[in-house]
Amino acid sequence: IIFCLIFSMLQASRGTVKPSLNFNATTDAEVLYKAMKGLGTNEDAILELLTARSNAQRQDIKIAYKTLFGKDLVDNLKGELGGKFETLIVALMTPPIAYDVTSLRNAIKGAGTDEKVLVEILASRTPQQVKEIVAAYRKGNTHMHNVLFKAGEQKFGTDEQTFVTILGNRSAEHLKKVFDAYMKLSGYEMEESIKRETSGSLEDLLLAVVKCARSVPAYFAETLYYAMKGAGTDDNTLIRVMVSRSEIDMLDIRADFRRMFACSLFSMIKGDTGGDFRKALLLLCGGDDA
Repeated sequence: IIFCLIFSMLQASRGTVKPSLNFNATTDAEVLYKAMKGLGTNEDAILELLTARSNAQRQDIKIAYKTLFGKDLVDNLKGELGGKFETLIVALMTPPIAYDVTSLRNAIKGAGTDEKVLVEILASRTPQQVKEIVAAYRKGNTHMHNVLFKAGEQKFGTDEQTFVTILGNRSAEHLKKVFDAYMKLSGYEMEESIKRETSGSLEDLLLAVVKCARSVPAYFAETLYYAMKGAGTDDNTLIRVMVSRSEIDMLDIRADFRRMFACSLFSMIKGDTGGDFRKALLLLCGGDDA
């Protein structure tokens, strides 16, 4: 019965990263400790292990590591790694809701707000996830009290309650029906009307909500493509999407990417990035669709 339950859970997931069936947190903690012990660091051992474990399993490894060695695993990883690869590994070690909250905090601290991150996270998560993110954000908020909602109020031209209501109480199926009815009544697609009637951040938010209602994987396929297209790569977006979708719908994102852009996600990552960072991204991608 237990095997059947695990099998059905694995079958239901459209992610490329799945829980390890022969999981042992203590053994994994020892492997990671050994990879970081001494003069050199075995980056391959670290990335191959962590990309082959679910996020829940990685949290168990953190606990086992602390118990065995009396040290914080994430702190040790930060001390041994660097650059984009470190950012990616730390992201993998962060629980999903906490990672979203951290991404939002980083997006709105400092002089300017990275509205793209706000739009991406809040438009693509389920209503329940949005509520959990909002609750976690409020709970952990100190010097940045209420800044998320101030950002919403200023950037999207709406009051706090409306902002939360729009993002936290929508249903993709319901919105699709609304879009169809709107098309019949007006003769315009919802996207066309949004572009005509709104501008700036509100337009970006509404278009993202519509795209996600139609297809979340297609939305992320497009996000990944434009993160890598052109002169420079938007590494933060690349990390955020690959990490957050690896256990959810990366297989569907890959399929939509191939359909929409006539090349595979795998090949684009391979040609656009390098080193351990590239190796880790390719493992999260989980294969080629060429």
